[in-house]
Amino acid sequence: MEEPHRYALRLDWTGGRQGPTLKYDSYSREYRVEIEGKPALTGSADAPFRGDPALINPEDMLLAALSSCHMLSYLALCARARIVVSAYIDDASGTMSEKAPHRMGFTEVILRPRVTVAAGTDLAKASALHEKAHEICFIANSVNFPVRHEAEIVVG
Repeated sequence: MEEPHRYALRLDWTGGRQGPTLKYDSYSREYRVEIEGKPALTGSADAPFRGDPALINPEDMLLAALSSCHMLSYLALCARARIVVSAYIDDASGTMSEKAPHRMGFTEVILRPRVTVAAGTDLAKASALHEKAHEICFIANSVNFPVRHEAEIVVG
């Protein structure tokens, strides 16, 4: 059996330096994520949850994780299939709402990658690899809501 892949980080609620959680309306939601050997991230809650809208939030990071995992899976499949990709841009979006009373969560994510491939590429094959990328994306396999893709393949 293959060893599991393990990941670690340190999360520091830096907002605590501005004061404790005395009232819901007034404490800082700012935090810092540190992963050994990588640049630190400073984040907050999303603005509707009294966070700093100028900082990334967990919802942003989940959407980014889904989009980037799909892209990396797709590029790997293309490289193995000898499909030459020269550009990849994804305009991803996610919807979050109440699934049950007092229970918020993502209800779907839509990935909209625009992939530029070399002239002479089998466009049907390039398009079909998005399904395979979705099947092997570790992050998409870890969530309990639909992740759809509406890919566009262009020759450039």
